[in-house]
Amino acid sequence: METALYLLPVTLGDTPLETVLPLYNSDIIRRISHFIVEDVRSARRFLKKVDREIDIDKLTFYPLNKHTSPDAISGYLTPLIGGESMGVISEAGCPAVADPGADVVAIAQQKKLRVIPLVGPSSIILSVMASGFNGQSFAFHGYLPIEPAERGKRLKQLEQRIYAEDQTQLFIETPYRNHKMIEDILQTCKPQTKLCIAANITCEGEFIQTRSVKEWRGHLPDLSKIPCIFLLYK
Repeated sequence: METALYLLPVTLGDTPLETVLPLYNSDIIRRISHFIVEDVRSARRFLKKVDREIDIDKLTFYPLNKHTSPDAISGYLTPLIGGESMGVISEAGCPAVADPGADVVAIAQQKKLRVIPLVGPSSIILSVMASGFNGQSFAFHGYLPIEPAERGKRLKQLEQRIYAEDQTQLFIETPYRNHKMIEDILQTCKPQTKLCIAANITCEGEFIQTRSVKEWRGHLPDLSKIPCIFLLYK
């Protein structure tokens, strides 16, 4: 096994590992003792799901979030500099994509350390695949503003990019605010603009449907407390 910083995808929900992750990933994970993780508890659960025989107490976890300083991250990489492989684990999906793991990768690249991304589920890519929208030009914007006026302004800007640049626009929302997000989209966007709602991707109850804004009105699914990603296109 090559010494490197391995980017280790996890499931997007309570999904059997074998349906979304290659066996190769598990082989790599079993050989790593140092993990940089977004959430220690969920990382420990994931590793036990990979292999119940893994001795979690013998592993070292380095917590990572948006408040972790560059100096702290640089220190986390000491084992890798010393010749030991390390893994990066996000709370869900692929690390370093819409995820603080990107900061770790940036520093590893600056230090000219080997970085190896492993295959796994990405809600961004999977939703684009299933939407029927432009998969050659798309942009992910994370969370939109919470304040109503600012959110409406941002939605208008994204909609303009759809028509001006022929570009698919993606964004997410905190699960308990999904319905408010959809209401704002339906009130703000043109009737002909298309909205794809992708929820519970790869999980039980997966829901991915594309309709025009006009067609969605009066026919909204119950998406309360469900992880969703929203896509807009023409």
